[in-house]
Amino acid sequence: MITLDDCRQADGDDLLAGLREHFDIPANLIYLDGNSLGAMPRRTPGHLDQVIRRQWGADLIRSWNTHGWMDLPLRLGDRLAPLIGAGPGEVLVADSTSINLFKLLDLALQLRPDRRVVLSDTGNFPTDLYMAQGLSRRLGREYELRLVEENALDAALTGDVAVMMVTQVNYRSGRLHDMARLTRLAHQAGALALWDLSHSAGALPVDLGGCDADLAVGCGYKYLNGGPGAPAFLYVNRRHQGKGSPTLSGWFGHQAPFDFDLHYTPASDIRRFLCGTPPVLSLAGLEVGLDLLSTVDMTLIRRKSVALTDLFIRLVRQECPDCFRLVSPEDSVARGSQVSFSHPAGYAIVQALIARQVIPDFRAPDILRFGFAPLYTRFADVWAAVQHLGAIMRSGEWRRPEFQVRQAVT
Repeated sequence: MITLDDCRQADGDDLLAGLREHFDIPANLIYLDGNSLGAMPRRTPGHLDQVIRRQWGADLIRSWNTHGWMDLPLRLGDRLAPLIGAGPGEVLVADSTSINLFKLLDLALQLRPDRRVVLSDTGNFPTDLYMAQGLSRRLGREYELRLVEENALDAALTGDVAVMMVTQVNYRSGRLHDMARLTRLAHQAGALALWDLSHSAGALPVDLGGCDADLAVGCGYKYLNGGPGAPAFLYVNRRHQGKGSPTLSGWFGHQAPFDFDLHYTPASDIRRFLCGTPPVLSLAGLEVGLDLLSTVDMTLIRRKSVALTDLFIRLVRQECPDCFRLVSPEDSVARGSQVSFSHPAGYAIVQALIARQVIPDFRAPDILRFGFAPLYTRFADVWAAVQHLGAIMRSGEWRRPEFQVRQAVT
């Protein structure tokens, strides 16, 4: 039997407990949706105010030089790189995950010109699949997005696959793929490995370099706490830089953008994957989140993540016996920093939780998804959330009419 005192003791022993004070979270709110939108760091408003008033307001266009606005995509990329096992000059912060994915799929197909297949799995995040479908249509009928079940990726790595595109942590189930093993298998088949780190960067140790991954993308607004719609990032292994010709050939990717040459010549390094003018205010918001994460050992973050998710699973089974089916892997080694349960009335149950100031989210068709951000989620939060969940299930509170109304964002 797990008790509240057990959870309070775990908070007392938590080496990361002090980091919660760096976030602005309402006192009466239990926030378990950091895997969808990270909480706001307390320093973000002040930093943005300084960028707006001092840099933009006072220095105006001079700030591109005096405050290093030109270098923000590279500078933040280098700050992010250690969190994902990359080296200097291998990560760029720019655009959205979808746009970055298009860029890197385009590069991968250029690097394997004799192959026409993008391989992915049916559990991948839809935007990844949509971008691959769109690129395939543009390139011609001979190009194909081939989808298989997650456990069939190994056998599907055949000689016509140019690139394997996989999200490291499944957005619905939280299943954590073995990056090193799948990358090795892709290389053995002559294919490239492209990883989506949107649900792993900032939540667990990622080692792109150690796994010899070729390419990667990820978003900045989940565990990196960059704010809604924060710029995304892309990674290109150094051995692939300077190759191919970007289809999205924007002026900031030119080798000398302020020469205003009428003909596009891509930069020789990762800057060739820039397109338009960097969104300075959004980049400044992400900078605060990266500053905070750079002070923390990712192994400690992973250790706390495992403890939080294990505790949540045990408490749900203790307080809500036989109510839910666990969708996430039982083994924490195979699980990211989220736990998903299924229930036919999953959406209504999530709405009932939200009404009680407990914030998870819902993923169709029947998934209740709970995200645990080790920087600010407390063990006592987990206890309280499950007490609310148990009360909802025992009383049938989720059957109330207002909880059946589907919102635009679930």
